[in-house]
Parts: sequence; C-alpha cells; structure tokens
Amino acid sequence: MSRSVLSREEYLDRWSTLHGGYDPRTSRIVGPWLTVVHAVATPFARLRVPPDVVTLLGGLVSVLAVWLCTLGDRWVILAAVVVGLSGLTDSLDGAVAVMTGRETRWGAVLDSVVDRVSDVVFLVALWVVGAPPVACLLAGVLLFTQEYARARATAIGMDDVGVVTIGERPTRVIVVAMFLLAAGIYPASASFWASLGAWASVGIGAVALVQLLIVVRRRLT
Repeated sequence: MSRSVLSREEYLDRWSTLHGGYDPRTSRIVGPWLTVVHAVATPFARLRVPPDVVTLLGGLVSVLAVWLCTLGDRWVILAAVVVGLSGLTDSLDGAVAVMTGRETRWGAVLDSVVDRVSDVVFLVALWVVGAPPVACLLAGVLLFTQEYARARATAIGMDDVGVVTIGERPTRVIVVAMFLLAAGIYPASASFWASLGAWASVGIGAVALVQLLIVVRRRLT
C-alpha cells in the first residue's frame, strides 16, 4: 500500500536541516544529485524498505564493479555503470531514512563505514584496470584524511557537512565511473584511462582537503 513520503522540496529542506543548514539547491552538483536520489528512493520509502538494508546493498554493488574490472575488455563498461549505480544506491539509504522519518545514529555510522569501503573499492577497480598503485594509494590517503578531519571537526562542534568541497561523494563516483567508461570503450589504452582517473582523484582529493581545512580552521578558531 502506498504511504505518504516527503516531497522533493520537503526532502531537500529536511536534508538541509540535518546537514548544518546547508541548502543543496545552491550547489550545481549536490542539488541535482539529491533530486535524482529522491526520485529513485521514493518507491523504497513507500515500500518501507529498512534503510540499513539499502546501505548494505550499496556496498555489495560496489564490490561487483571490481569483479567486472578483472574480466577486462568491454566488461569495464559495465563496471562503470555499476559504479554509478553503487553511488546512487549508497545515497538511497539516507534518503529513505529521511523520507520515512527513520534516521538513527547507528544508521549514520553504518552508512559512513560502507561509504569508506566503497571508496576503497572504487580505487581498487582503477588499480585492477591498470592505474599505478601509488596514485590509488595517495588518492585513498587524501580521501581518508579529508573524511577524518571532517569527522573530528564535527565531533568538537562544527556543523556536519558545513563545507561542501570539490571532492564530495558524488564527484568521486562520477570521476571513477567516467574514467572506467573510457577504459572500457578503449580497451587498448585502458591502463592510460585508469591512470588518469586515479591521478584525477588525487588532484581532487588534495584540493578538497585544503578547502575543508581552511573552513574548519576559520570556524573553530
């Protein structure tokens, strides 16, 4: 039976409240991304699918991308599609929780853990296709440093999200999916495209970390 769920505008307002008052409509990336997420999450919310189930589903889907990359050739195209679906699925759990009023602290922790696992899996996928291990490792270090800094700043008083950097989750998903797609379309130069994806992730991670630390210092001093 259909149940009442939050409309798109209500969802964006609630998301803003939960993320320190940041309005996603002001971002050309976050706003459109959340609009898509809301549309896809609506059926799950109406069916009352538990948010934690959706969280774990997103993690499992991300692992599938690595397996597809090990097959090589045109299978990498499908891996790129799976990465995109994983990123979308990963965002669904929070949307379902918000739209049905089932946000929990445990759900937030589980979501963060699965997010980090998926981030590592994406970099592993680039490595499997041919990206240099050092680039994948450096991208991972920058990513985890950014997320750790955000978590520590939040723990001592800064609003969650508060800062939307160039290296947020949607950007990371899009970058990996885009370069895997190129690697699948041009299998003869797959390692080249995977390498570009890994180094692009390094560049984005470095800029994002600087952006975050500048704002954190301004707000907490």
